[in-house]
Amino acid sequence: IGIDTRYYEEIFKIFKRLHTQQEYGGGTGAGLAIVKRIIEEHNGRIWVESELGKGSKFYISLPKAVK
Repeated sequence: IGIDTRYYEEIFKIFKRLHTQQEYGGGTGAGLAIVKRIIEEHNGRIWVESELGKGSKFYISLPKAVK
């Protein structure tokens, strides 16, 4: 369905939903916030690229482990 650019940061906030459960099913709105927290705890980042009416792609970048 895509995400408007003005919501790119909002979707990573805990319990933030852009639509009602009746529109797009269940969920608590916690998933992306949890994923972001885990990734950031590992010094990584997550971001979204989206096109309204087409869909969204989520990207994750994590640092390479150094031994």
